[in-house]
Amino acid sequence: MSVDRLATRLATRLAFFVAGFGIAAWALLVPFAKQRLTVDDGVLGFLLLCLGVGLVASMFLSDLLCARYGSKPIILIGAFGIALILPWLAVASTSLALGAALVAFGLSLGSLDVAANVKAVELERAAKRPRMCGFHVQFSIGEFVGFDAMTALAGCTLRLCHQP
Repeated sequence: MSVDRLATRLATRLAFFVAGFGIAAWALLVPFAKQRLTVDDGVLGFLLLCLGVGLVASMFLSDLLCARYGSKPIILIGAFGIALILPWLAVASTSLALGAALVAFGLSLGSLDVAANVKAVELERAAKRPRMCGFHVQFSIGEFVGFDAMTALAGCTLRLCHQP
């Protein structure tokens, strides 16, 4: 059975989309998190570093996990982690809680990113033609959709909170 099936290509594109959506959604939450926690720029910088720590750690681990278990379970775990943790980024009430959530979010995002790229390379090799660009376009589309969705959600929330 061929690795390069339509369903596999669509699932891989969805993985890239989810990664883009997640990072864009968090980016829009950064100023709200700073305001909600009333932290200075130094603390905010440290919190943003927590995301990077999770990303880097997961990138080392995900390569090994993909080699051992294949990319599919790592993609599923990473995407589930993003969906589970993203709401916590919006409501974390302490710097410690947000830092822990950002490490976990980084672990999920990095795992998804590495595993999706591993799967994309497999599909590209099986097809014997370039496909990577199409997969990475889905990441960008996910960013646009994530930014638009979070902007709309923030606008609705602000309107609801400021109604007389």
